[in-house]
Amino acid sequence: MTAEATEPALVQDGRLLDGSGDRPLRIALLTYKGNPFCGGQGVYVRHLSRELARLGHTVEVIGAQPYPVLDTADGVTLTRLPSLDLYRQPDPFRTPKRDEYRDWVDALEVGTMWTGGFPEPLTFSLRARRHLAARRGEFDVVHDNQTLGYGLLGGSAALGAALVTTIHHPITVDRQLELDAADGWKRRYSVRRWYGFTRMQGRVARRLPSVLTVSGSSRQEIVDHLGVRPERVHVVHIGADTTLFSPDPSVPRIPGRIVTTSSADVPLKGLVYLVEALATLRAGNPDAHLVVVGKRAENGPVAAAIRRYGLEGAVEFVKGITDAELVDLVRSAEVACVPSLYEGFSLPAAEAMATGTPLVATTGGAIPEVAGPDGETCLAVPPGDAAALAAALDRLLGDEELRRRLGAAGRERVLARFTWRQAAIGTAEHYRAAMARAGHGAALRP
Repeated sequence: MTAEATEPALVQDGRLLDGSGDRPLRIALLTYKGNPFCGGQGVYVRHLSRELARLGHTVEVIGAQPYPVLDTADGVTLTRLPSLDLYRQPDPFRTPKRDEYRDWVDALEVGTMWTGGFPEPLTFSLRARRHLAARRGEFDVVHDNQTLGYGLLGGSAALGAALVTTIHHPITVDRQLELDAADGWKRRYSVRRWYGFTRMQGRVARRLPSVLTVSGSSRQEIVDHLGVRPERVHVVHIGADTTLFSPDPSVPRIPGRIVTTSSADVPLKGLVYLVEALATLRAGNPDAHLVVVGKRAENGPVAAAIRRYGLEGAVEFVKGITDAELVDLVRSAEVACVPSLYEGFSLPAAEAMATGTPLVATTGGAIPEVAGPDGETCLAVPPGDAAALAAALDRLLGDEELRRRLGAAGRERVLARFTWRQAAIGTAEHYRAAMARAGHGAALRP
């Protein structure tokens, strides 16, 4: 079990013993995609639910496939709300058998996939609304993790609880970056159709009473891209598990090792620029090599760059590793790198810094909010600039004292600003504010 070195709040006579005297909350945390090994949403749900439970609250995660991995030993429970799981491996985009269909929502899910769209945010929201209506009165707060589906409209009256939604960053940013990278009108049409759900998410977001996000940069993007009123958007930073992601001098650093977390064919992650930087770097530093935490793509710009520069033996992809293996991999690197063109927060940056591994990161999106000032807690470079990445990596690999100083300062920054317990405390405060606005304060009185 992963854990931060903190003691949970206790409950006595139905009240939290954390100095507030408040009653614990009954929280339903919704996640339409909970995979903790691919993307940040599953990580968010796992760690936030655990820390909310440790504060003394009752937390039930309601999720669809891939189901989240939760720390149930801390009292978090999981309710499975199955979809048709149309994107599962090894048969993604499958056609279900006739006896798999249960109702009209299933038919909508398949029909949207058949026409090139992504149905899960809408269909999960409809299933969640039906489920919550059947359990009306069991929760004080419904916390939606970026589903933003039509089923969530109607607010407190429809759900029987205050509604709070987390938007990590607007998916319209991903959509635009993929359109910019698309080759030909057929590919651009396909991208627009796949991201058709973002129109729904914008309409829903503008009608939500309370939105949480993870950085100031994301807050501004939500206001600008989705049209949400600024007073409805609140920043609660997320964080790293600072006990799990911690320095360990017994793990040897491997000379020249650079580690990054990335989806190879997602333009947003900027991996192709890091591969190009590695090619430049190896001309003067043949030990330099890259380990990518993520799935290797056999085709696409990243694979093409690896072949073009002859880097097959210098770039390794790993996936499906345990938490402990991931931490030791980061610890073994001389440098961690976040080459993204944009991030709404960047958990990989915070986790690398928490281990004391020095960081090279771009200034895309909210990354500077996490990584801190250039030369103090990281080396910062412009996004999409392979030459700047190569220069920063070369500088850091060649300067042991700089690596030590940035690594130590990076961990101190994370400890001070970005822990999951701090995130849970801030989130619970916004729950109570949302309940007060929705008129649910009576649920907390003796």
